[in-house]
Amino acid sequence: MGRVTERRRVIRIRDGAVSTRPDTLVAEEPLEIRLNGKPLAITMRTPGDDFALAAGFLVSEGVLGRADELANIVYCAGATPGGGSNTYNVVDVTLAPGVPVPDITLERNVYTTSSCGLCGKASLDAVRTTARWPLEDGFGDGRDGAGSPGSPGSPGSPVRIEPETLSALPDRLRAAQRVFDRTGGLHAAALFTPDGELLDLREDVGRHNAVDKLVGRALQQGLLPLSGSVLMVSGRASFELAQKAVMAGIPVLAAVSAPSSLAVDLAAETGLTLVGFLRGTSMNVYAGEQRLALRTAVGGA
Repeated sequence: MGRVTERRRVIRIRDGAVSTRPDTLVAEEPLEIRLNGKPLAITMRTPGDDFALAAGFLVSEGVLGRADELANIVYCAGATPGGGSNTYNVVDVTLAPGVPVPDITLERNVYTTSSCGLCGKASLDAVRTTARWPLEDGFGDGRDGAGSPGSPGSPGSPVRIEPETLSALPDRLRAAQRVFDRTGGLHAAALFTPDGELLDLREDVGRHNAVDKLVGRALQQGLLPLSGSVLMVSGRASFELAQKAVMAGIPVLAAVSAPSSLAVDLAAETGLTLVGFLRGTSMNVYAGEQRLALRTAVGGA
Protein backbone atom coordinates (compact mmCIF):
# COMPACT_ATOMS: atom_id res chain seq x y z
CA MET A 1 0.00 0.00 0.00
CA GLY A 2 1.18 3.53 -0.71
CA ARG A 3 2.84 5.36 2.12
CA VAL A 4 1.71 8.66 3.56
CA THR A 5 5.21 10.13 3.12
CA GLU A 6 8.14 9.45 0.80
CA ARG A 7 11.81 10.44 0.81
CA ARG A 8 13.49 12.39 -1.99
CA ARG A 9 16.96 13.88 -2.44
CA VAL A 10 17.04 17.68 -2.28
CA ILE A 11 19.76 20.28 -2.79
CA ARG A 12 19.63 22.65 0.15
CA ILE A 13 20.95 26.21 -0.05
CA ARG A 14 21.28 28.17 3.17
CA ASP A 15 23.14 31.49 3.28
CA GLY A 16 25.13 30.52 0.20
CA ALA A 17 26.14 27.10 1.55
CA VAL A 18 25.08 24.17 -0.66
CA SER A 19 24.45 20.66 0.64
CA THR A 20 22.41 17.60 -0.26
CA ARG A 21 20.06 15.79 2.06
CA PRO A 22 16.97 13.57 2.02
CA ASP A 23 13.68 15.38 2.43
CA THR A 24 10.34 14.01 3.59
CA LEU A 25 7.48 14.71 1.18
CA VAL A 26 3.80 13.99 1.39
CA ALA A 27 2.78 11.18 -0.96
CA GLU A 28 0.25 11.86 -3.71
CA GLU A 29 -1.31 9.03 -5.70
CA PRO A 30 -4.50 8.63 -7.74
CA LEU A 31 -7.49 6.86 -6.25
CA GLU A 32 -10.16 5.51 -8.57
CA ILE A 33 -13.56 5.13 -6.94
CA ARG A 34 -15.89 2.56 -8.46
CA LEU A 35 -19.56 2.22 -7.59
CA ASN A 36 -21.01 -1.30 -7.83
CA GLY A 37 -18.13 -2.24 -10.12
CA LYS A 38 -18.41 0.74 -12.48
CA PRO A 39 -15.80 3.57 -12.60
CA LEU A 40 -17.15 6.73 -11.00
CA ALA A 41 -14.35 9.18 -10.19
CA ILE A 42 -10.60 9.60 -9.86
CA THR A 43 -9.07 11.87 -7.25
CA MET A 44 -5.49 12.66 -6.33
CA ARG A 45 -5.06 11.92 -2.64
CA THR A 46 -2.65 11.02 0.14
CA PRO A 47 -2.92 7.23 0.65
CA GLY A 48 -4.66 6.24 3.86
CA ASP A 49 -8.31 6.16 5.01
CA ASP A 50 -9.23 5.33 1.41
CA PHE A 51 -12.45 3.55 2.34
CA ALA A 52 -13.57 6.52 4.44
CA LEU A 53 -12.63 8.88 1.60
CA ALA A 54 -14.79 6.91 -0.85
CA ALA A 55 -17.71 6.78 1.57
CA GLY A 56 -17.47 10.49 2.33
CA PHE A 57 -17.30 11.29 -1.37
CA LEU A 58 -20.56 9.41 -1.89
CA VAL A 59 -22.17 11.28 1.00
CA SER A 60 -21.31 14.58 -0.69
CA GLU A 61 -22.83 13.23 -3.93
CA GLY A 62 -26.07 12.35 -2.16
CA VAL A 63 -25.65 8.61 -2.77
CA LEU A 64 -25.10 7.59 0.87
CA GLY A 65 -26.53 8.94 4.09
CA ARG A 66 -26.68 6.01 6.49
CA ALA A 67 -24.28 3.22 7.40
CA ASP A 68 -26.82 0.55 6.43
CA GLU A 69 -26.88 1.85 2.85
CA LEU A 70 -23.27 0.77 2.45
CA ALA A 71 -22.74 -2.94 1.87
CA ASN A 72 -18.98 -3.10 1.41
CA ILE A 73 -15.83 -1.31 0.26
CA VAL A 74 -12.86 -3.28 -1.04
CA TYR A 75 -9.60 -2.66 -2.87
CA CYS A 76 -9.71 -4.06 -6.37
CA ALA A 77 -7.17 -6.86 -6.85
CA GLY A 78 -4.98 -6.84 -9.94
CA ALA A 79 -5.48 -3.14 -10.53
CA THR A 80 -2.25 -2.76 -12.54
CA PRO A 81 -2.24 -3.21 -16.35
CA GLY A 82 -2.27 -6.91 -17.19
CA GLY A 83 -3.78 -7.86 -13.83
CA GLY A 84 -0.59 -7.67 -11.80
CA SER A 85 -0.15 -6.87 -8.14
CA ASN A 86 -2.66 -4.75 -6.27
CA THR A 87 -1.74 -1.06 -6.35
CA TYR A 88 -4.27 -0.18 -3.61
CA ASN A 89 -5.27 2.77 -5.78
CA VAL A 90 -8.70 1.45 -6.84
CA VAL A 91 -11.63 0.93 -4.47
CA ASP A 92 -15.03 -0.53 -5.26
CA VAL A 93 -18.03 0.57 -3.22
CA THR A 94 -21.00 -1.79 -3.12
CA LEU A 95 -24.34 -0.33 -2.13
CA ALA A 96 -26.82 -2.24 -0.02
CA PRO A 97 -29.72 -3.89 -1.89
CA GLY A 98 -32.40 -1.39 -2.75
CA VAL A 99 -30.18 1.71 -2.61
CA PRO A 100 -30.54 3.49 -5.97
CA VAL A 101 -27.46 3.90 -8.13
CA PRO A 102 -27.60 7.37 -9.72
CA ASP A 103 -26.01 8.18 -13.06
CA ILE A 104 -23.75 10.84 -11.51
CA THR A 105 -21.10 10.69 -14.23
CA LEU A 106 -23.33 12.58 -16.64
CA GLU A 107 -23.57 15.57 -14.28
CA ARG A 108 -19.92 16.37 -13.65
CA ASN A 109 -16.34 15.59 -14.53
CA VAL A 110 -15.21 12.18 -13.26
CA TYR A 111 -11.66 13.45 -12.71
CA THR A 112 -11.00 15.61 -9.67
CA THR A 113 -7.67 17.05 -8.65
CA SER A 114 -6.37 17.31 -5.11
CA SER A 115 -7.20 21.01 -5.06
CA CYS A 116 -10.48 21.50 -6.88
CA GLY A 117 -12.86 18.80 -5.68
CA LEU A 118 -16.09 18.63 -7.65
CA CYS A 119 -15.21 21.31 -10.20
CA GLY A 120 -17.96 20.32 -12.61
CA LYS A 121 -20.78 20.41 -10.08
CA ALA A 122 -21.45 23.97 -8.97
CA SER A 123 -25.21 24.08 -8.57
CA LEU A 124 -26.84 25.54 -5.47
CA ASP A 125 -30.13 23.92 -6.41
CA ALA A 126 -28.49 20.49 -6.69
CA VAL A 127 -27.23 20.68 -3.11
CA ARG A 128 -30.53 21.99 -1.80
CA THR A 129 -32.59 19.26 -3.44
CA THR A 130 -30.30 16.36 -2.46
CA ALA A 131 -29.37 17.34 1.12
CA ARG A 132 -30.94 14.83 3.50
CA TRP A 133 -30.65 16.88 6.66
CA PRO A 134 -31.73 20.52 6.30
CA LEU A 135 -29.66 22.61 8.67
CA GLU A 136 -31.41 24.08 11.67
CA ASP A 137 -32.19 27.73 10.82
CA GLY A 138 -31.63 26.84 7.17
CA PHE A 139 -33.94 25.85 4.34
CA GLY A 140 -36.69 23.26 4.75
CA ASP A 141 -38.41 22.28 7.97
CA GLY A 142 -35.31 21.92 10.13
CA ARG A 143 -35.72 18.18 10.68
CA ASP A 144 -32.58 16.23 11.55
CA GLY A 145 -31.69 12.60 11.17
CA ALA A 146 -31.16 10.24 14.04
CA GLY A 147 -27.56 9.99 15.16
CA SER A 148 -26.57 8.13 18.29
CA PRO A 149 -27.57 9.86 21.54
CA GLY A 150 -24.78 12.08 22.77
CA SER A 151 -22.88 11.81 19.50
CA PRO A 152 -21.85 14.79 17.36
CA GLY A 153 -24.57 13.72 14.97
CA SER A 154 -27.42 13.52 17.41
CA PRO A 155 -30.24 16.04 17.06
CA GLY A 156 -30.87 18.29 19.99
CA SER A 157 -30.41 21.89 20.98
CA PRO A 158 -29.23 24.26 18.23
CA VAL A 159 -25.49 24.78 17.92
CA ARG A 160 -24.19 27.98 19.48
CA ILE A 161 -20.49 28.78 19.62
CA GLU A 162 -18.46 31.53 21.27
CA PRO A 163 -16.15 33.56 19.00
CA GLU A 164 -13.38 32.91 21.54
CA THR A 165 -13.86 29.18 21.05
CA LEU A 166 -13.63 29.57 17.27
CA SER A 167 -10.42 31.60 17.68
CA ALA A 168 -8.73 28.66 19.42
CA LEU A 169 -9.55 26.10 16.72
CA PRO A 170 -6.76 26.86 14.19
CA ASP A 171 -4.05 26.29 16.80
CA ARG A 172 -5.75 23.09 17.97
CA LEU A 173 -5.99 21.93 14.36
CA ARG A 174 -2.33 22.66 13.72
CA ALA A 175 -1.19 20.99 16.95
CA ALA A 176 -2.92 17.75 15.94
CA GLN A 177 -1.40 17.59 12.43
CA ARG A 178 1.18 14.85 12.82
CA VAL A 179 2.13 14.39 9.14
CA PHE A 180 2.31 18.14 8.48
CA ASP A 181 5.12 18.41 11.02
CA ARG A 182 7.23 16.09 8.86
CA THR A 183 6.30 17.42 5.41
CA GLY A 184 4.77 20.89 5.63
CA GLY A 185 2.63 19.90 2.66
CA LEU A 186 -0.74 18.70 3.90
CA HIS A 187 -4.16 20.18 4.37
CA ALA A 188 -6.24 19.20 7.37
CA ALA A 189 -9.90 19.05 8.32
CA ALA A 190 -11.18 18.51 11.84
CA LEU A 191 -14.46 18.12 13.65
CA PHE A 192 -14.92 19.94 16.94
CA THR A 193 -17.72 20.21 19.46
CA PRO A 194 -19.21 23.69 19.98
CA ASP A 195 -17.08 23.79 23.15
CA GLY A 196 -13.89 23.31 21.15
CA GLU A 197 -13.23 19.63 21.89
CA LEU A 198 -11.46 17.83 19.04
CA LEU A 199 -13.53 14.89 17.79
CA ASP A 200 -11.58 13.75 14.73
CA LEU A 201 -8.93 15.03 12.33
CA ARG A 202 -7.77 13.86 8.90
CA GLU A 203 -4.91 15.08 6.71
CA ASP A 204 -4.57 14.90 2.94
CA VAL A 205 -2.85 16.64 0.05
CA GLY A 206 -6.35 17.77 -0.94
CA ARG A 207 -8.53 19.66 1.51
CA HIS A 208 -11.71 18.19 0.05
CA ASN A 209 -10.27 14.69 0.51
CA ALA A 210 -9.58 15.42 4.17
CA VAL A 211 -13.22 16.41 4.63
CA ASP A 212 -14.42 13.30 2.79
CA LYS A 213 -12.30 11.14 5.12
CA LEU A 214 -13.92 12.79 8.15
CA VAL A 215 -17.44 12.42 6.79
CA GLY A 216 -16.83 8.88 5.58
CA ARG A 217 -15.60 7.78 9.01
CA ALA A 218 -18.70 9.34 10.57
CA LEU A 219 -20.93 7.50 8.10
CA GLN A 220 -19.24 4.17 8.88
CA GLN A 221 -19.76 4.80 12.61
CA GLY A 222 -23.43 5.71 12.17
CA LEU A 223 -22.91 9.31 13.27
CA LEU A 224 -24.53 11.19 10.39
CA PRO A 225 -25.86 13.82 10.46
CA LEU A 226 -23.06 15.71 12.20
CA SER A 227 -25.55 18.30 13.41
CA GLY A 228 -23.75 19.01 16.66
CA SER A 229 -20.27 19.66 15.29
CA VAL A 230 -18.06 22.37 13.83
CA LEU A 231 -15.90 21.71 10.75
CA MET A 232 -12.52 23.48 10.74
CA VAL A 233 -10.38 23.40 7.58
CA SER A 234 -6.94 24.65 6.68
CA GLY A 235 -6.78 26.90 3.63
CA ARG A 236 -9.79 28.46 1.96
CA ALA A 237 -13.48 27.64 2.09
CA SER A 238 -14.48 26.70 -1.45
CA PHE A 239 -17.91 25.77 -2.76
CA GLU A 240 -17.18 22.04 -2.60
CA LEU A 241 -16.21 22.26 1.08
CA ALA A 242 -19.40 24.14 1.91
CA GLN A 243 -21.29 21.54 -0.11
CA LYS A 244 -19.72 18.67 1.82
CA ALA A 245 -20.56 20.34 5.14
CA VAL A 246 -24.21 20.79 4.14
CA MET A 247 -24.52 17.25 2.81
CA ALA A 248 -23.17 15.86 6.10
CA GLY A 249 -25.51 18.04 8.18
CA ILE A 250 -22.66 20.11 9.66
CA PRO A 251 -23.99 23.53 10.74
CA VAL A 252 -20.70 25.46 11.07
CA LEU A 253 -17.75 25.66 8.65
CA ALA A 254 -14.67 27.69 9.62
CA ALA A 255 -11.56 28.27 7.53
CA VAL A 256 -8.26 30.05 8.07
CA SER A 257 -8.44 31.67 4.64
CA ALA A 258 -11.01 33.23 2.32
CA PRO A 259 -14.27 31.71 1.09
CA SER A 260 -15.35 31.83 -2.54
CA SER A 261 -18.41 33.80 -3.60
CA LEU A 262 -20.30 30.61 -4.43
CA ALA A 263 -19.49 29.15 -1.02
CA VAL A 264 -21.02 32.25 0.60
CA ASP A 265 -24.09 31.97 -1.63
CA LEU A 266 -24.52 28.31 -0.70
CA ALA A 267 -24.10 29.06 3.00
CA ALA A 268 -26.73 31.81 2.87
CA GLU A 269 -29.08 29.57 0.90
CA THR A 270 -28.83 26.57 3.19
CA GLY A 271 -28.38 28.15 6.62
CA LEU A 272 -24.74 27.13 7.00
CA THR A 273 -22.63 29.29 9.31
CA LEU A 274 -19.54 30.21 7.29
CA VAL A 275 -16.50 31.82 8.92
CA GLY A 276 -13.36 32.81 7.01
CA PHE A 277 -10.01 34.45 7.73
CA LEU A 278 -10.02 32.83 11.16
CA ARG A 279 -6.68 34.02 12.49
CA GLY A 280 -5.99 34.86 16.09
CA THR A 281 -8.93 36.76 17.50
CA SER A 282 -10.02 38.03 14.07
CA MET A 283 -12.54 36.44 11.74
CA ASN A 284 -15.10 37.28 9.07
CA VAL A 285 -18.59 35.82 9.36
CA TYR A 286 -20.15 35.51 5.92
CA ALA A 287 -23.41 33.71 6.77
CA GLY A 288 -25.25 32.11 9.65
CA GLU A 289 -24.20 34.60 12.32
CA GLN A 290 -27.15 33.47 14.46
CA ARG A 291 -25.03 30.54 15.72
CA LEU A 292 -22.32 32.86 17.12
CA ALA A 293 -22.71 34.26 20.60
CA LEU A 294 -21.97 37.85 19.59
CA ARG A 295 -21.62 40.39 22.39
CA THR A 296 -22.87 43.38 20.38
CA ALA A 297 -25.57 43.83 17.79
CA VAL A 298 -24.55 43.58 14.15
CA GLY A 299 -25.18 46.76 12.22
CA GLY A 300 -25.96 47.18 8.53
CA ALA A 301 -23.42 47.32 5.73
